[in-house]
Amino acid sequence: MLVHRANRLLSESTLILRTLRIGPGQRRQSAILLAIDAHIAHDEVPMVRANCRARFTAADFDFIVRTLARSQTDQVSLVDLLSDVETRDSILDHPRLVDAILNHCGQLRISSQFYFYVLARHVLKQGGIGDRKLSDYIASLLEAFSRASRLQICDETHHLAQQYISDILIALKRATPEQAFLLRAHIGNYSLFISGIFHENTQRRSLRGGPDIEFYEQVGRANYQLVSSHAVARRCELDDVFEGLADRFREIRLALNQLSDQLLNLDEGARPSLAL
Repeated sequence: MLVHRANRLLSESTLILRTLRIGPGQRRQSAILLAIDAHIAHDEVPMVRANCRARFTAADFDFIVRTLARSQTDQVSLVDLLSDVETRDSILDHPRLVDAILNHCGQLRISSQFYFYVLARHVLKQGGIGDRKLSDYIASLLEAFSRASRLQICDETHHLAQQYISDILIALKRATPEQAFLLRAHIGNYSLFISGIFHENTQRRSLRGGPDIEFYEQVGRANYQLVSSHAVARRCELDDVFEGLADRFREIRLALNQLSDQLLNLDEGARPSLAL
């Protein structure tokens, strides 16, 4: 199930939630905190980071060169240019990369982080959001919460999403400052993903009593704002990202709506797949 294939924190806590679903809510909330503690104890911070650009592969750079180069000389020049970070960022904004990804037939031999960065950067720029670091974070979020070949959601997912967020919000009452930071960042990410990529399903579900888009916007914005001033955010150099997510949650959500509606074809047979 897509929403429960997020990062390792989400995978572990969801597994515990499913196991304990017949038990009382307090046990579910304790399980969430135990999952957080397991990562903290091993110095593993289960959080999304703005690091897609730092994890591009040789295949990604080969794709860039093959897509943009018109001659052998161009290929040599591009290889040199890609070694410079600022120039590389400018090259990554080239519209031919988006076209090449969307119009490719068959398997795309690129990394998921490259795939999501190029598309996220494209829709965010169209929405007037030019911050590359913020685009990188959104791309990392999309990569963490999804696999391009398994974009699907159902009513049970929305039910579990509502239950899951409720359990986390209650668990926050007993959380340590470190736990609270990770939980709140996760709530923000979770809310943005659900309301951004699966907004139509969310709206349909809300007509039958489920949480609506405004619920996810309010919860996501509030929790991003709270973590933006946290010491962990400053240490990880994400305080500016969280502040931007809080300030522009709705604009980012609308950009992700466009990504979902126009660029990510959820029909499995009609979308190029990634060779991951």
